[in-house]
Amino acid sequence: MGYKEIEINLPTAYTEDQLKQTISKTLRISEFSYQLINKSLDARKKEKIHWRVKIGISSAYLKGGSNLQKDALQIIYKKRNKSIVVTGSGPAGFFAAYVLQKSGFDVVLIERGADVDKRAKGIRKFEKDGVFNPLGNYAFGEGGAGTFSDGKLTTRSKRVSKEKEFILSSYIAAGGPAEIAYMAHPHLGTDNLKKIVKNMREEFKQLGGILLFETLLTGLNIKNRKVIEAVTSGGDLPGDYFLIAPGHSAYETYRMLMDKGVPFRTKSFAIGSRAEHKQEIINRAQWGIASLPGVKAAEYRLTTPADGKHQVYTFCMCPGGVVVPATAYQQTNIVNGMSYYHRNGEFANAACVAGLHPDQLAGRIISPSEALDELEKLEFSFFEFSNSYAAPFCTIKDFISQKLTEEPVKSSYPLGLIPAPLWKMLPPMVTRSIQKGLQVFSNKLKGYDQGILLGLESKTSSPIQVIRNEIGLTDGFSNLFIIGEGSGYSGGIMSSAADGIRAAMKIVEKES
Repeated sequence: MGYKEIEINLPTAYTEDQLKQTISKTLRISEFSYQLINKSLDARKKEKIHWRVKIGISSAYLKGGSNLQKDALQIIYKKRNKSIVVTGSGPAGFFAAYVLQKSGFDVVLIERGADVDKRAKGIRKFEKDGVFNPLGNYAFGEGGAGTFSDGKLTTRSKRVSKEKEFILSSYIAAGGPAEIAYMAHPHLGTDNLKKIVKNMREEFKQLGGILLFETLLTGLNIKNRKVIEAVTSGGDLPGDYFLIAPGHSAYETYRMLMDKGVPFRTKSFAIGSRAEHKQEIINRAQWGIASLPGVKAAEYRLTTPADGKHQVYTFCMCPGGVVVPATAYQQTNIVNGMSYYHRNGEFANAACVAGLHPDQLAGRIISPSEALDELEKLEFSFFEFSNSYAAPFCTIKDFISQKLTEEPVKSSYPLGLIPAPLWKMLPPMVTRSIQKGLQVFSNKLKGYDQGILLGLESKTSSPIQVIRNEIGLTDGFSNLFIIGEGSGYSGGIMSSAADGIRAAMKIVEKES
């Protein structure tokens, strides 16, 4: 059996028959099997937008070649007689717990929020009556913040091929669409994610893992720089290793860790607001037409040096999505984006943020604890503006001109909008950079200035980072790993999950 990989162009709304016919014509064979390796949209020429597809073909009529197997993560079960406590059921925490349980450890996974069904119910109530639920919100609960997002599965890291394959195959086995294995920009959508996290939870439990919801980590009992117990709202949990995946919103967890001697440093991050447009505007700007058969919705990714001091860029773009109230705590006001798998909503949204360092936010050199204080003040100020979870907003044109026109607008945001001078509410250096960035983006993407900016986007990444040693252990501790977005070393579903897997494999290697 011979094997060959080819790349072909196909119409956006191609059928399987067209795909097979193109393969047959290209290789001049009639009997074969095939597998999609990569699929990306080529929209460089609006009059000829097409899919660029890489395919692996096996056939008795082909000579030579070999179907190279991807480097797989090796997880070997062996009863270890070691207990592990993992905190946080987001991608980092869950995949760490999952790999360790599959490897033969006894794992307890605790999550401060509710299971996904109870969490979804709390979110629906919050969006209906504005009453915040600490157990059922967009920040905390089963699956982490990523459960209620677009579910993007992209990562810039080139060093996570094994982990990436394991994550994608796990999601597919749990009900994710098969296309995530080959799409250039794969995504799951929050509708799929809510099902996937439940299915993976059940598999984890069938393997013998224990998962405790509504259980908050409140402290650590430490002896000789070794953690011996996790102190939780449900009681103390002893263990041989402890992995904490708090996410970047768990301020009280950060502060508890600092009090316990966990070393952190400040690092650059980004803040701004969320830009929202009619999806048709983005489609026309990217494709030249209102819709494209075979493609869900147009995406964009914009970046500029802006004023040369603070890079401005778009982040977490949600085609056909909605803007959601992503606050983690009562009386703070934060927004984020979410979309479903089909991305067929009326609006598109993306964070529009400027990069900066916490020292610049405070105007002086500050400690990691003070960095949290400064960011928290900003998040409280957006709530205080309206004394509600309604989102302060202005048009993009208003932000550029710094003049509030209060023209009527439509938005997907469920808790209402309040006209506001966002340029006065954001730190001055952020305002200056975003103002310049918006001008550049409006020139790059036709119709961009027809959108609005709303709310505070402060969760692109953590402003602090734990100090880890060369194998990923928290510096100064012999059995404590801080992982995922809350560690300051990853961002997004894929890189966070990969960070958790790497920590788990370090424990496996040590105990083998």
